[in-house]
Amino acid sequence: MLDNQFLNEILAAAPAFLLITVRALAMIETAPLLNSESVPQIAKIALAGFAAYSSFSSALVRNWVIPPFGLSFVFLIIGEAIIGIIIGFYIALIFSAFSTAGQFFSLQMGFGASETFDPLSQIENPLLGQYLNLVAMLVFVTIDGFRELFLGGFWRSLQSINVMSLVAGRENIVSMVLAGLSKLFLDAIIISMPILGTLFLVSLSTGLISKAAPQINILSEGFPISITIAFLLIFTALPFMTEAFSRVIGSGFDNLRTLYIQIGQRITEGGGL
Repeated sequence: MLDNQFLNEILAAAPAFLLITVRALAMIETAPLLNSESVPQIAKIALAGFAAYSSFSSALVRNWVIPPFGLSFVFLIIGEAIIGIIIGFYIALIFSAFSTAGQFFSLQMGFGASETFDPLSQIENPLLGQYLNLVAMLVFVTIDGFRELFLGGFWRSLQSINVMSLVAGRENIVSMVLAGLSKLFLDAIIISMPILGTLFLVSLSTGLISKAAPQINILSEGFPISITIAFLLIFTALPFMTEAFSRVIGSGFDNLRTLYIQIGQRITEGGGL
């Protein structure tokens, strides 16, 4: 009986339910892991509908003031899609730091030409970059990243952001995206610096050896040494790298919550869509 009553409420507020579903689907289409083509499109739509169904009980959502179907409603749909894309894109920026870190030292260790097809991101990725990306995704699942994505990312956005506040707070969004891009390279350098710095010292040492003993074929000896040392460093530093991955992912969700607070302050009391 209660389920039928709740379904009747959804049907009565179908425009608001559609807007929530569009936001959830846009986030799913751009968020890591979920945006993979290996995930069926019907499953993504079903997950978006379930997320909208779960969050529709919020009193704030039910009090949305929706204009009648027309050009204004189309703009609202586009705005909701942009909000979902921003959430998913920012999380994707965080994951890009891990594959970028692998790219930084792949060339130095001799794996620069070893690119493989990444089925998750649907792009060609260096071998070490794909490895770190897979480790980061396992860490994301381990620290309940999907719960943070839907509760701290999607559900919190419904309480804090609407299309009007998105336009009013565009400066905060642009600043967050630009800061995320700069932090992407900073995190990648921090993660790869121990291995990259050690490989630089190895290259410097082999160069000095080639000058001191020109009869040694340093080209054939240098690659195995660099690869062996790099793998030993990765094996030794992997526990510390997973902790760094979890901190970077947690920092990304904290930045999202800070953005919601900044934009949520722009919503006037009692206002709606």
